[in-house]
Amino acid sequence: MTKKEIPFDEAMLQLENIVRQLEQGDVPLENAIELYQKGMELSKLCSEKLQSAEKQLVSFMGEKTEEVGNANE
Repeated sequence: MTKKEIPFDEAMLQLENIVRQLEQGDVPLENAIELYQKGMELSKLCSEKLQSAEKQLVSFMGEKTEEVGNANE
């Protein structure tokens, strides 16, 4: 499974786990850097998925508004 194929919920769970590990502060520096990098990738992935969903909703709502407008004419 590539990074783009990770479901949003799974990516969020992984990101939350990484944040917890980093917040504990007992992670060796090398591991902390790797966790941070993976967290940034997951954060970017989640952000992209949210933006995509928002665009789909805006498009859908625009289509529905047009349908309602056309029905009233």
